[in-house]
Amino acid sequence: MQAFEKLTARAVPLRMENVDTDQIIPAKYLTAVTKEGMGDGLFSWIRYNADGSPKEDFVINKPEHQEAEVLIAGRNFGSGSSREHAVWALTDYGFRAVITPGFADIFHNNSLKNGLLPVTLPEEVVNMLLDLVEEEPETEIIVDLESQTVILPDGQQHAFHIDSFRKQCLLEGLDDLGYLMSKEEAIAAHEAQPAY
Repeated sequence: MQAFEKLTARAVPLRMENVDTDQIIPAKYLTAVTKEGMGDGLFSWIRYNADGSPKEDFVINKPEHQEAEVLIAGRNFGSGSSREHAVWALTDYGFRAVITPGFADIFHNNSLKNGLLPVTLPEEVVNMLLDLVEEEPETEIIVDLESQTVILPDGQQHAFHIDSFRKQCLLEGLDDLGYLMSKEEAIAAHEAQPAY
């Protein structure tokens, strides 16, 4: 898993609320067992025409939003069924962080375990970010995990919360298994001690 420290990137403004995991990655993509290529199915229900060509008016397809690494969306992002593939689709597409006023709990946890930083900010701040990026698509925002802040070009800073354990795992690029493996020596030393 790629470590996350400080990201300076452009963003995609997705003005949608209650985006569920089936909208993020439709069920037909769930037979895949690897993360590679999942980005092709991201928002496919609205991103592509019936013939498979990209819909020019869908925000992710617009040239000015190519290579953006931050997704800004409405509240209740990632609701619906537990679908780790939804996070895989976002990360495979190239997103490293998602900013919304609120996430579904399971999606939030799946994000943290897969290297996608879920940032919760007040709705008025998210709406301001959506307006800013729609008006000025070249805007780069800074998502600083160490200081737990989103920093705008004008210097505005907006703090966000993250569990300290998950923060440390992201900073070190460790998923659950990676964290466990990093403690291998301590585990072996503990196991070598007498039971009583």
